[in-house]
Amino acid sequence: MTDDKIDAFLVLRSGGRLLVGRDRIRLLEAVAEHGSISKAAKAMGISYKTAWEAVDAINNLLPTPAFVTRTSGRVGGAAEITAEGRRLIAVFHRLEDHLAKVSSLIAEEGLEEIGDALLWASGFKVSARNIFRAEVVSIRRWPVDVEVVLKLSDEQTINATITNAATEHLGLAPGRKALALVKAPFVRLVSETDAAKVRHNLFRGLVKQRIDAEVHSEVHLDIGNGKTIVAVVPRYHAEDLGIAEGTEALATFEPDHIIIAVD
Repeated sequence: MTDDKIDAFLVLRSGGRLLVGRDRIRLLEAVAEHGSISKAAKAMGISYKTAWEAVDAINNLLPTPAFVTRTSGRVGGAAEITAEGRRLIAVFHRLEDHLAKVSSLIAEEGLEEIGDALLWASGFKVSARNIFRAEVVSIRRWPVDVEVVLKLSDEQTINATITNAATEHLGLAPGRKALALVKAPFVRLVSETDAAKVRHNLFRGLVKQRIDAEVHSEVHLDIGNGKTIVAVVPRYHAEDLGIAEGTEALATFEPDHIIIAVD
């Protein structure tokens, strides 16, 4: 038996950025304690912007928001943890307890005795900025492609197109939980006129943030129900559409640009 300790971290990452981990759970706990995004960020020693990006990412992975703001807009950052957020905190701590037991077993017995328990400690990285927890609502099969409808919330769905082979491989069926992933450059911002031509995956929301670079702009769109879509578009296009924080915008993406992942 050895006295060495192995510390296991439960994390989920996207594009190199932490989505759910110890620090993010502590941030949610700080929001619960202080009732404010800005106060929670200060207590954690992080920027207000970093705090908002973290909770947005968490909200996108949950069927209902982990936190909600009590005032309109981002100014002030008054917020409260929802029942879903409290469940996330509790479940995360229970999973960490399981991981602690696994790590202790590794330290004491080595790898031979733990088998599949190592799967508790596995994580993944993806390049997509938009990751949504969803549920398969319906599947419509064609000779080559399959149309899959995924529910984000009671009011929001995503239409995805994948192959028959992928559908079989993933074991997709109504009621199956899945992750829907969309790369930010695949998200288009459209005008009201162009929106009339969009058949699927059209979301209206409030612009929370616009970040400009020389060529591109990154736009964060609050589409309601605690969900946020991130789009990376040509800067001139964002300017032509009048994209600005606090204004409404329309975002869309093609069904075949969606990646579906299951556990």
